[in-house]
Amino acid sequence: MKENIISFPGGITAIDTGFVRPKMDASHLVLHQGRAAFIDTGPTPSVSRLMDALVTLKITPQQIDYILLTHIHLDHAGGAGELVRRLPRAQVVVHPRGAPHLIDPQKLIAGTKAVYGDKIFRRLYGEVVPIPADRIITPEDGAWLELGGSRLEFIHTPGHALHHYCIIDRDSRSIFAGDTFGISYRDFDTLAGAFIFPATTPIHFDPDAAHASIERLMGYEPEGIYLTHYSQVTDLQRLAKDLHRDLDAFVALAKDCKGEEDPLEAIKRRLRAYLWTRLDAHGFPQDDRRRDTLLGMDINLNAQGLAVWLDRQGS
Repeated sequence: MKENIISFPGGITAIDTGFVRPKMDASHLVLHQGRAAFIDTGPTPSVSRLMDALVTLKITPQQIDYILLTHIHLDHAGGAGELVRRLPRAQVVVHPRGAPHLIDPQKLIAGTKAVYGDKIFRRLYGEVVPIPADRIITPEDGAWLELGGSRLEFIHTPGHALHHYCIIDRDSRSIFAGDTFGISYRDFDTLAGAFIFPATTPIHFDPDAAHASIERLMGYEPEGIYLTHYSQVTDLQRLAKDLHRDLDAFVALAKDCKGEEDPLEAIKRRLRAYLWTRLDAHGFPQDDRRRDTLLGMDINLNAQGLAVWLDRQGS
């Protein structure tokens, strides 16, 4: 189990949820003065890993005060209903827009199945357990909660999803950004540092809001940002610049595909070519099979989100 856990300063631990492949999807555990919170959970099949991690870290279920969900996409929040059953004190903290879909997850399940199909849904996500309304907290923008004498601030960050917030941990000068600050798999680390790209998945992608949310995060001058995909990144000025550039490039290539016979397939091709060029410049080996293994799912999802956004522009 220890190989699935990475410890960072400030009482922060990354736990690999096992979603799809190693080091793709992380839950973070924050511990302050004996009180703890999970940030994102992975899907329901990941819950056993989170509980095993508590044993490894010598933290009891009674020490967990909160399950903080950056947003309700199932790779981030799907396991929350099952996890809350196992944590007697924990309250689930979710964006006000997301709470109804956790209390009654049928629309959330249907929307995810529409993207992945029934078979893949069952394999990746399992059962999505409803959460009792009395176990849910819905922080407004700028609200905060206390964890072991430390303040965690919640700021609403649309762009990736309308139901997305980020968590500011001032004591560690860290931000837990979910998907707002993009995706940075450790597989792509080279001598040039981390490789990052935006998450433009369906259905709420909004490039203007995404740019604004990245700038808002950078305004806190964090020393590190923790991503669900995958954990800590530093060198944040460079990475923020990369994200802004990529958002503009993604939008431009989507617009260029508007007149294509099959815009979605055209966006996928162009997105893949764009990311391949960036990986070349980053010094990552020119291995198409490995690149497709690591990025195929993201390219498909990002292309779908861009296609939905493109359709909205014509409505």
